[in-house]
Amino acid sequence: MSDPSAQSGDNLPTKKADDTGMPLIIYILYLAAFVVGITALIGVIMAYVQKGNSSAFIESHYQFQIRTFWMSLVGWIIGIALTFVFIGIIVLILVAIWYIIRCVKGIMWLQNGEAVPDPESWMFGSAKS
Repeated sequence: MSDPSAQSGDNLPTKKADDTGMPLIIYILYLAAFVVGITALIGVIMAYVQKGNSSAFIESHYQFQIRTFWMSLVGWIIGIALTFVFIGIIVLILVAIWYIIRCVKGIMWLQNGEAVPDPESWMFGSAKS
């Protein structure tokens, strides 16, 4: 007699509940945007597509990534607009530092198997006091 689990399709590959591959790829795409700017747009589209299909742990990373994209876009626009009054360069540098820190902290949390403590944060995702 054959094994009933083999007939039911249980041996098919399944998506791991806490698959960290996609969020990691998105963080890498975000960081690659300093070299090839379009990768951040690809990353945010991927985050929107994946959002809602994962565990709460992974969802916190997608939310953090989406917020990182939109807040940095606003920061870049403000920085570029202020470049004409010579303060924009400072704004652009600060936005770049903020963006890198958010991505690196996100990767660290992801590699440690932790959710982003406060994915709606304006700063670095740390838990509220």
